[in-house]
Amino acid sequence: MLHINPYLTFSGNCREAMTFYQTCFGGELFFQTVGESPIADQLPAEMRDLIMHASLTSSKIIIMGSDMTPKGGVYTGNNVSLLIDCSSEEELRDFFEKLAVQGEIKHPVEKTFWGALYGDLNDKYGVQWMLNLNEP
Repeated sequence: MLHINPYLTFSGNCREAMTFYQTCFGGELFFQTVGESPIADQLPAEMRDLIMHASLTSSKIIIMGSDMTPKGGVYTGNNVSLLIDCSSEEELRDFFEKLAVQGEIKHPVEKTFWGALYGDLNDKYGVQWMLNLNEP
């Protein structure tokens, strides 16, 4: 396993929140809007300016975020996920299989448009997990 990082979900104010965290922790801030993504045409036009993915990276911290609100909206409890950056496909699939026992799979493990192997789920305790393997 390479890293476990917090992944924060916001209701349209991801850019504002991540910019605030940058003033707190320093680091390099990256944003990708829905409109800049390869799936922009598959989503409503009013979503184009929302943040699909943000990352704040320094030598001491990595925080990721998004405005991609789950069904039912954002509330305390579903606004933080744990993202595991895995070191191999075997590791990713092993973690995913174990965490999924009596849990709820949100997205099965599959190749993504950003060039990664990815899946996410809620474990049996309601903790949200995102498993990612970046392809070289």
